[in-house]
Amino acid sequence: MRLAQRARRVQPFYVMELAKTAARMAAAQGPAGRPMIYLNIGEPDFTAPPRVQVAAEQAIRDGRSQYTQATGLPALREAISGWYARRFGLSIDPGRIVVTAGASAALQLACLALVEAGDEVLMPDPSYPCNRQFVQAAEGKAVLIPSGPEDRFQLSADHVEQAWGPATRGVLLASPSNPTGTSIARHELERIARFVRERGGVTLVDEIYLGLSHEDAFGHSALGLPDGLGDEVISVNSFSKYFNMTGWRLGWLVLPPALVPAVERLAQNLFICASTIAQHAALACFHPESLALYEARRAEFKARRDWFIPALDRLGLDVPVRPDGAFYAWVDVRRWCERWNIPLRTDNPEAGGSWALALALMERCQIATTPGRDFGEAEPWRYLRLSTANSMAQLQEAMARLEAAS
Repeated sequence: MRLAQRARRVQPFYVMELAKTAARMAAAQGPAGRPMIYLNIGEPDFTAPPRVQVAAEQAIRDGRSQYTQATGLPALREAISGWYARRFGLSIDPGRIVVTAGASAALQLACLALVEAGDEVLMPDPSYPCNRQFVQAAEGKAVLIPSGPEDRFQLSADHVEQAWGPATRGVLLASPSNPTGTSIARHELERIARFVRERGGVTLVDEIYLGLSHEDAFGHSALGLPDGLGDEVISVNSFSKYFNMTGWRLGWLVLPPALVPAVERLAQNLFICASTIAQHAALACFHPESLALYEARRAEFKARRDWFIPALDRLGLDVPVRPDGAFYAWVDVRRWCERWNIPLRTDNPEAGGSWALALALMERCQIATTPGRDFGEAEPWRYLRLSTANSMAQLQEAMARLEAAS
């Protein structure tokens, strides 16, 4: 059967391929073996709060499972607007909010609405791999710009200006970022958005980890940029990370008002609506009791970061930029590759560097991690992503195993 070219262009999601390998190794160990510690998947170890679970059960019992508007339950759009007001001091018109089937659907809708065939979208390298696949699925081209520790692994306004060309449509940023956990400084984000506006382009910002910001200097939504810039930004957010609802598949877009009708038409045709049960359940996310629990969990993620990052550095698993949000550590593995006689760069990307080290960590330490190959083309062999979305006890055990193997 002949595949469409767009399907051929989509690259494997290596995070999931390595997860399969880890699962096979864990199964081969058997019940008597040392259990695998999973630091590879970016999924909170917390589940939806009790009130959210009860709200879902109540919606099912009440039969509230019919389609909603493509833009989402009006009450949920109001609740999201209220959260922006309380958390960030922003006044966001609920009419600008479109509830989606996860952040993935939000990004797909935004790209389909804005990206023409051949359009280029500038992105940092490293960045979350699926984001560039959404651009490609819309027949656009993701242009990855190497962004190193000196740039907090983020695009700068200088990067954008230098890379902007006749085919450039805009930028796709993530703040805080997966895989690095770093955010764009507010002044730099403003410079980028201002330059993009001057060129008639689009600033699209993935803010799905925004609720899990840990530093006062960051944790500001791009929607709050001055001089009307925030009103032109397209923000993607999700109930998966801060709100601990990964499998519920619920997210949202905040759009400039003029873009809402086009996105609504696309959503009507492609998705009809996000899960109605998940939407009713998500209303309970904004109850004071749930919000208090989310903040306690955010503090726990910060405590894990504050313990784990220095411990990695002490072992020579260097973290060049301290993450200010999310739950990741982007680790420079050169010293460990040298220590374990693993070549850094080979013709076969699976025979050296972070990929080979990830396999070695699974075999020797029973620790699953994610090599840099997924996240870009700029020195992917050099970096390994570790997730702290795991209990402190598991992180401490992982560190003990690493120390014993170092």
